[in-house]
Amino acid sequence: MWNPMRVWLRGMARRMRKDSGMTTSEYAMGTIAACAFAAVLYKVVTSGTVSGALEAVIGKALNAQF
Repeated sequence: MWNPMRVWLRGMARRMRKDSGMTTSEYAMGTIAACAFAAVLYKVVTSGTVSGALEAVIGKALNAQF
């Protein structure tokens, strides 16, 4: 039985499978973005406010009464 929606979906799936992956420039941009995100995250976590909050949470967890 001929179903136009099924034919359309098969065609879309076939076209989407032709992508062979990222190019070198896309890998480079992804790597730069990941490094920038890691640098920002490091700065946030090592800031005085966040560091103090993390120390307080860990201190409360270690001094918890059971």
